[in-house]
Formats: sequence, C-alpha cells, structure tokens
Amino acid sequence: MNLRRTIAIARKESLHVVRDPRSLGLAIGIPMLMIMIFGYALTLDVDDVRFVVWDQDRTPASRELIAQFEASRYFRLLAFVSGREALVRAIDRGEARLGLVIERGFGEAVGAGRRGRVQAIVDGADSNTASIVLGYTRGVATQFGERLRRAAGARAPVDAPVDLRPRVWFNADLESKNFIIPGLAAVILGLIAALLTSLTIAREWEGGTMEQLVSTPVKPVEVIVGKLVPYFAIGMLDVAIAVSMAVFVFDVPLRGSVAEIMLVSGVFIAGTLGQGIAISAVARGQLLASQMAMVSTFLPAFLLSGFMFAIANMPKAVQPITYIVPARYYVALVKGIFLRGIGAGVLWRDVLFLLGFALLVNAVAIWRFRKRIA
Repeated sequence: MNLRRTIAIARKESLHVVRDPRSLGLAIGIPMLMIMIFGYALTLDVDDVRFVVWDQDRTPASRELIAQFEASRYFRLLAFVSGREALVRAIDRGEARLGLVIERGFGEAVGAGRRGRVQAIVDGADSNTASIVLGYTRGVATQFGERLRRAAGARAPVDAPVDLRPRVWFNADLESKNFIIPGLAAVILGLIAALLTSLTIAREWEGGTMEQLVSTPVKPVEVIVGKLVPYFAIGMLDVAIAVSMAVFVFDVPLRGSVAEIMLVSGVFIAGTLGQGIAISAVARGQLLASQMAMVSTFLPAFLLSGFMFAIANMPKAVQPITYIVPARYYVALVKGIFLRGIGAGVLWRDVLFLLGFALLVNAVAIWRFRKRIA
C-alpha cells in the first residue's frame, strides 16, 4: 500500500464531505438530533401514576393509607369515587392507571392487628407499565405496614417476614436515561457510519468517476483506506458529541475513562465503516445501499443489542442471533465504562470480537471491491 496515494484519496474524500453540506448535516446534525429525540422522548420511567380511590371505610387508617400513596413521588391522586362503576370508567378512559378499593372494616382490622383488605385494580393494557405500577403499589403497602408495626408493636400486620434493605448500585435513582443514552451511541454510530460509507462508492459508480479512479495506479486497499479515513474522523467526532451531550445535557454520570470510551468506539466505528464499504461495493445504487445499511445496522442495534430489551428476556431462538450483532458488544462496553466504571480490561472479550469484526468486514470490503473492478 502506497501511503502517498492513500493520503491523496483521503484528501479527495475529505474535500467532498466538507464541500457537501448534506453530508456534513447527515454526519453531525443527525446524531445530535437523534440523541435529543431519544434522550427526551424515549423513557422507561413511570413516575406519574394517576390513581382514583373508592374508600368504603372512611376511617383515619384508610386516610392514612391514601396519604401514604400521595406522599410517594410515583403516585398522583386524581379523584375520590363513590362506586365501582366510576372507578372502572376512569381506568377505561385512560384517566387513571390505578384504582384503589379500600373495603369496609379496614380501619377496624388494622387496629386489631389484622390485615386490612385493599384491592388494587391496574390498567394492564401496557404490561410493562402495569408490572411497574404493581411493584410501586406493593412498596407503598409495605411501607404502610412497617409504619403500623413500629407504631403499634407486634399487633400490627407485617407485610414482609424479611427485613429487606435494598441498595442499588451504579444507577441509584433508577432513571432510565442513564441506561438508554449510553447505549444509544451504538445505534447512532452504527447507522451513521455504515450509511455514510455505503453511499460513497455507490455514488462514485453512479457518477461515473469510479472508472477514472480505477484506471489510475491506485490499488483497491488504498481506495478503501483512503475513503475510510475522513469518515472515521467524523465518527470519532460523533462519539465526542454523544459523550458530551450525555454528561452535560442529560446528566448521565460518567464513572469510567473517556479515553477507553474513545478507544472502543474507534474499534466499533472501524468495523461499521468497513461494513458500509462492503455494502457499497455490492450495491449498484445509492438507494439500495442506504436501505441495506439501515436493515443491517439500525434494526439489529436497536432490537438485538440489549440497548432497549434485555437479551436474557428474548426468546431462546433469538438469543443466539445476538452474538453476531457487533452493537451487542459495543453496548456492553459503553455501559460498563459509563455506568459501572469498569474498563476494557474486564470486558476484553467484547473488544476482541469488535476487533475481529472490523478486520473481517474490511477484508471482505477490499476483496469485493477488487473483484468488482477486475
């Protein structure tokens, strides 16, 4: 490989990117826009659970239980209702996610040291939200029972036989943005890197300039490397933007090393760029190249990388497929460095896979390009 010819190809491609506002907008503006949209719009937090109450007991004990729910940061009392029909109607209309039915005799039972009966009716249309709301409800009920036990001694009902004192590491506030935004880099970088490079050679073929390029002494490996260099620099700039926005805009704690994030991101970008070049060498037009890049990067990264959905919860037939998705390993690395403060030395297997993937796809890209111009 001749370094002088490679630099000339890289300079040519850099000038093309700089002089093309659309390419710059795609390379820099789109990642920032996606981070803003996903960061603010995509959330798994359930922290405004509106609930209605049908209090059949109307005693100090029932009012104390309702006050316990109101004191929680997760619940907001919508209204008191006077019958089951009104309660069901509020849930059917989507006005409330939870309905509490405090049965008669609740206060008497609690005062006598027995368990008071309360029914919780939850809107299960969204199963994930319903599970979270049920967990919150059990937590408030447990706190209420603990207060009664401390106030009245052994006569009070005890909701849990174990004195559980949980402690959450790495994400103490359980905010979903701390989980989503670091992994979002894999989705954005994979799409942008593969999309940009998948269009570059296809554009050359469509414009008729590739024939002029291959008629020169330049070799296929020099064309591939030269075209990768400017897009690699853009990808690393996107990483810096993503990390900065995560820390300074969304207040995601960065417990690891920025240098390690940039290192593993560089390996991941090199692989996705090579994947884009390979797509570009196969596709004969920019439209087909962009579609192939979207299908092969964005969808697997979003669905099969563990970015949004835990891989352990996926069907058994799908889980093996995730092992060939590079974003799976990059998501694990970024989240490990970002949230846990562990380095690539602990997650070295993921780094090795990304490195092997980068070498493989770039070798395929060079081979395919050589075969096409032969």
